Amino acid sequence: MFDIDHFKEIIHTLKSNKMRTIMTAFGVFWGIFMLVVMLGMGNGFKNAIFKNLGDFATNSAFMWTNITTKPYAGFDKGRSWNFRNGDIAALTHNVEGLERLAPRVQASRRNTSNNVVYGTKSGSFTVYGDYPDWNYIDPVDIIEGRYINEMDIINYRKVVVISNLAKNTLFANDEEPLNKFIRVNGVYYKVVGIFKSKKSGGQAQGEEKNVHLPFTTMQRIYNYGDIVFWFSLTADPKISVATVADNVMKILKKRHKIHPEDDRAIGHFNVEKEFKKVNGLFLSVAALIWIVGIGTLLSGAIGISNIMLVVVKERTNEIGIRRAIGASPFKIITQVISESIVLTLSAGWLGLAAGVGVIQIIDTATSGAEFPIMYNPMISFNMGLFALGILIVSGIIAGLIPAHRAVKMKPIEALRTEK
Repeated sequence: MFDIDHFKEIIHTLKSNKMRTIMTAFGVFWGIFMLVVMLGMGNGFKNAIFKNLGDFATNSAFMWTNITTKPYAGFDKGRSWNFRNGDIAALTHNVEGLERLAPRVQASRRNTSNNVVYGTKSGSFTVYGDYPDWNYIDPVDIIEGRYINEMDIINYRKVVVISNLAKNTLFANDEEPLNKFIRVNGVYYKVVGIFKSKKSGGQAQGEEKNVHLPFTTMQRIYNYGDIVFWFSLTADPKISVATVADNVMKILKKRHKIHPEDDRAIGHFNVEKEFKKVNGLFLSVAALIWIVGIGTLLSGAIGISNIMLVVVKERTNEIGIRRAIGASPFKIITQVISESIVLTLSAGWLGLAAGVGVIQIIDTATSGAEFPIMYNPMISFNMGLFALGILIVSGIIAGLIPAHRAVKMKPIEALRTEK
């Protein structure tokens, strides 16, 4: 049960030497303050990196063709080759754990100067031919209309999905782009959707400079035949991307007569692997921050313990009187540890509040930046609870040795000690 008199006594003791109390508490304050600020900034850097990537599927991979480096099946090395439409069905039906497969083609970048036109307005954009599944792997935010669908692919429809940047470039503010026809590299397409990038910074700017046609339509109009420029894929969550990607490459090598050990013939990028590296890096940074922060807190707790030892020595006569009139050892221990915990928690809570305030200021200062280096640099509620637990434990540890010394005093010897 809370004892107000006991609490007043603790406060009186701590106020009896204000400067010593403040200087002792500063070690704990600084430790928790730095821990919160460093954790918040670490989370902010991590969130900014992942924000820059949008909602990119972490269980994905990309593949493209390279020149062969080994002779095989009567072909010399140095052979150029391409993925083909037939690979789509072969991979979909034969690779276990393959969740989604999205082929893509792209118009030549040499023809992007004012290549998208509506009326008298024009702009320069990169043209891609995509499957609907592409928007599940590297999604954009459809703000009007729709994305490419299966019927567009089957019927070779001349439709286009444009970015919000393209909308603002080609159309007046009061004009509705949907169902209007625009000219892309000399061919007219009906606008069926408008998207906005989910990424941030340079990644968003780059994505806003794209327009998307149905994959099959682009193959036919650009005379690509059945060539596929590259594949993107996602793996079932129960199976690693590396396993699925290896099986995909085995089938592709067999279909195109590529040496099984020619690792350079197919370029690939494992997004899952890279995300794990980034996560591992930030976990290591967080672990280092915790080690440094807890070390600083412990040094503050040691400072409090030393000061409490001095306090116990100064109050030897008082402790002797308490013991002589019947105060139990437990009562003495409680008194000393309570003072230690109050001092630790008070300094810690101030440090925690100051740390949260600082990272809130940092968040406000960086949130409006075009290329933010931090995004939502906050600590979680669980982190706050854990920090509180550290403070309580630190307070108890800081008071144990002084409390033990106080209890070991014999009442008669304590009474003989001069104040």
